[in-house]
Amino acid sequence: MRRKLVLGNWKMHGSRLANAELLSHLLAARPYAADVGVCAPAVYLSEVAATLASTEIRWGAQDVSAHEQGAYTGEISATMLSEMGCRYALVGHSERRAGHGETDDLVARKAQAALARGVTPVVCLGETLAEREAGQTDQVVKRQLSAVIHTLAHCAAEMVVAYEPVWAIGTGRTATPEQAQAVHALLRAQLHAATGDGQRMKILYGGSVKPDNAAILFAQPDIDGGLIGGASLKASDFIAICRAAG
Repeated sequence: MRRKLVLGNWKMHGSRLANAELLSHLLAARPYAADVGVCAPAVYLSEVAATLASTEIRWGAQDVSAHEQGAYTGEISATMLSEMGCRYALVGHSERRAGHGETDDLVARKAQAALARGVTPVVCLGETLAEREAGQTDQVVKRQLSAVIHTLAHCAAEMVVAYEPVWAIGTGRTATPEQAQAVHALLRAQLHAATGDGQRMKILYGGSVKPDNAAILFAQPDIDGGLIGGASLKASDFIAICRAAG
């Protein structure tokens, strides 16, 4: 049985005081039956790493460069993240695809860079509302995932996938459990066909997950936890979601 994973994505939120208070609550609420982690803004990664050192709560970055090193001002390499003990790196979040023009190819290269340095890429994918209404959901998510599978080749089984329908991120709208499960099953079949190991791989759901809908979402057979945005910033909500995962 796949162990559930719940990751908080703080996005561009936080302060030293707020972060410390949030992490103290998460630590005090242990133990969790699921694996738990937080993905923090880069400027806070050192403090998050120090706070979570020697605990079972994991931490990750919200992005990673596709480049190893060089004249890429503002970029952070997978080597740098690995040196700090980073466990996860989000790649291809819809906000970066839409707001920063990240292509399927770039997302795949970022995932490859992370894996090469022992950082697990959390590959985000999902369709827009227009694409869903046009009946293109399957086509879109399969294309996004195919690009990463092609680039990672035999290492593809080492990534985590996060399905986040763009129309459900930060909108208060959530895919129904049936809608989410259908896409997760599609993705798992694609992963299994490509790697032969799809049943072991984790596929997370993200998109307005809250304490009152987490349990039914996580109960679906192909949903292995969540990538949590806004609700991860409120300790009581995030803890409740983590509890719902196991």
